[in-house]
Amino acid sequence: MDYDENKVDEMVLALLWLTNTGDGRAWKGHDWNALDRLHAKGYILDPKSKAKSVVLTEEGERLSQELFKQHFTPPASNQEPNSQSPSNR
Repeated sequence: MDYDENKVDEMVLALLWLTNTGDGRAWKGHDWNALDRLHAKGYILDPKSKAKSVVLTEEGERLSQELFKQHFTPPASNQEPNSQSPSNR
């Protein structure tokens, strides 16, 4: 099946915010090809390790939070995004 890899990458990056541990790491239970593309784009460090998490770059963490808010918060919400990931609340 053909699909838009950029849209998948955007969703994976947004979901990395959901599993962000608060120290720049997020669980890497996502498609390996998408993680490799996010690494190539400079949003995460190399995902090929024995660790169960990936390290988001500063830009990756910022964009991850922005995309999470864009795709997963109610449109009528005027609240500022929490500086912590949802998993740390």
